[in-house]
Amino acid sequence: MTPIGLAVHTLGKPLALPLGQLFQEPITDPVAIFLTILAIMLVAPLLVERLRLPGIIGLILAGVVVGPYGLGILDRDPTIVLLGTVGLLFLMFLGGLETSLDDLKRNADKPIIFGLATFIVPMGLGTGVMMVLGYSLLASVLVASCFASHTLVALPVLNKLGIMRHPSSTATLGATLITNVLALLVLAVVVRADQGDLTLGFWLFLIPALTIYTVAVLWGVPKLGRWFFKQFGHDEGAEFTFVLAALFVASYLASLIEIEPIVGAFLAGVAITQIIPRLSPLMNRVQFIGNTLFVPIFLISVGMLVDPMILIREPQSLLLVAIIVITELVSKFVAAWGPARWFKWAFPSTMVMFGLSMAQAASTLAAITIAFDIGLVDEVVVNAIIVMILVSCVLSPWVVARWGPLVQSQAADADATASDQQQAAPPELGQRILIPVANPSTEDNLLQLAIILTKRVQGTLLPMHVLPDRNQPIAEAEKIRQSRLLDTAETIAHAATIPVETIGRIDDSIASGVLRTIQERDADLLICGWKGFSTYQENFFGSVIDTIVRSATIPILISRFPQPIENTEQVVLAITGRQISLRQIASTVTIAQNLAEELKAPLHVVQMAFGSKRDRKVTALLQDQEISVEPVQGNTIKRVSAAIQPNTLLILIASTYSVGQPALGREPEAITRANQDTNIIVVNFPAKPLKRA
Repeated sequence: MTPIGLAVHTLGKPLALPLGQLFQEPITDPVAIFLTILAIMLVAPLLVERLRLPGIIGLILAGVVVGPYGLGILDRDPTIVLLGTVGLLFLMFLGGLETSLDDLKRNADKPIIFGLATFIVPMGLGTGVMMVLGYSLLASVLVASCFASHTLVALPVLNKLGIMRHPSSTATLGATLITNVLALLVLAVVVRADQGDLTLGFWLFLIPALTIYTVAVLWGVPKLGRWFFKQFGHDEGAEFTFVLAALFVASYLASLIEIEPIVGAFLAGVAITQIIPRLSPLMNRVQFIGNTLFVPIFLISVGMLVDPMILIREPQSLLLVAIIVITELVSKFVAAWGPARWFKWAFPSTMVMFGLSMAQAASTLAAITIAFDIGLVDEVVVNAIIVMILVSCVLSPWVVARWGPLVQSQAADADATASDQQQAAPPELGQRILIPVANPSTEDNLLQLAIILTKRVQGTLLPMHVLPDRNQPIAEAEKIRQSRLLDTAETIAHAATIPVETIGRIDDSIASGVLRTIQERDADLLICGWKGFSTYQENFFGSVIDTIVRSATIPILISRFPQPIENTEQVVLAITGRQISLRQIASTVTIAQNLAEELKAPLHVVQMAFGSKRDRKVTALLQDQEISVEPVQGNTIKRVSAAIQPNTLLILIASTYSVGQPALGREPEAITRANQDTNIIVVNFPAKPLKRA
């Protein structure tokens, strides 16, 4: 018996005679096959996007044209099946990367309610409609599971509109995990039932095995990943290979416990996204390879399954197509309308939820392919489902683009009302971040930090290296090293797709070069490395970092990273000094929130409270932003150290400088000495910030 986990890979025979062929035989030369696929990947999306349609449609339609039911240029041979299988797993993996467990932890009721609704309503309505049309119970349930799942095709539209954090958006993102996992479980159960293996022994095996497997993937992969990145975090190739290994190992293990590999791929994505910052170069590489190579090949291979002539040979299939498309759209709309009414959200929010959840792609394609392979459905249903995919993928971005601006305007009105009641928030830093680079192996974490903050606000990264002028010619080796350092930083920045301007200069000293560059390049944030302490001599005569801190006119993030930044499991912001202004605290909170969100880590605030009016204002400021606050009293170093756990990123605000003391104050150094293995960022604000137009 063929393992059900491999069923998706075995579909190869034609469904009917082809429409027409340019050649008597399909292309068989591997180079010519790959060249044809690349040409399709290049041309097809560009053509359909000129019609303002998603590129996914062009790839599927191109597969129809060149496939065995079109012109017969390509056959769905083992090469196409192999690449398509990798693309299918990559597509599910990328879907998992867009799904955060934190979305379920925060305001869990809304994602859970909508997730169950957008699963149950399509399942119930779809099963009933298919049974009325004469299909068996198992076939009806499996087709209905295609309605229940969804793919976030319109996610880029949310990013462009700036409503990713709107409640309707976060509820839909959280619901994606619930409905997709349930739909994939239905698929596994139906396949087993069709094979006659749905026995008590199956359930006694599946439930414990699935539980252990899910926990092992969601808990074990992040743990193993953090260890691996700590040991080999400076090898970009090793990091990328680890991510691919996690994907395919999880997929293979899923087939061993007799569930579909796509379940493992999806869970691997959910697990990996906990340890890779969303805006990091590594995440960009993974998404780039998947979206530009493997996923398009999968979509082309899906198009090669479509027989357009069946709609002519069997006119009744047109009725089935209409029924399936209407059923899917109606069920998804009802599933969005009900919870939105329950949450008392406006109609535009309902339409955004409906638009996001209507699109079908990854899970639907996988399920219907498997269903056809085991003989549960015929080619008429396969074609009808693919037409449904085409319709939903066209409508989904259009609906979100049509109603999203109304949600955006409502959010803007709410923000305007809130701003009238509060002081204006300080501008978000990171439009132009200056970062001195000296050693690519030790500066990697600093670059990762700078890239995260820069990409958040779509700013520009300014890597720089200063050669000090000692009144003698600069050695050629030093100039070559400077060029290599800046080239490395530029490559990393380009990998994260952010604007970068490298700066190589010769100056009186490193500190002078940094301070002058701040003014010349109009930087608004400086990120520097820090060893964690100052010597007695440095306190009086000044080190490079001390000189910069005392003279800079912009905020500085003085950072120390003994551990890889992607290993962060908790972000702790410690507010310790009375002299820190509310504006400085607000800016630091914004930085901490951004880092916590990108690093998929919870934010915890420790506030040294003394009962003053100012302390109460600080507490109110944090509570207004729904941030967990722990007011503490006593010894600052002990209290802050008690809040630190393994893999914590600690954020402090520098104290006021006094002669003979460290430029950052006594407390940050004392806390750092007590926590040598902890990643620490000390935020320093200038006494007289530079005024900007």
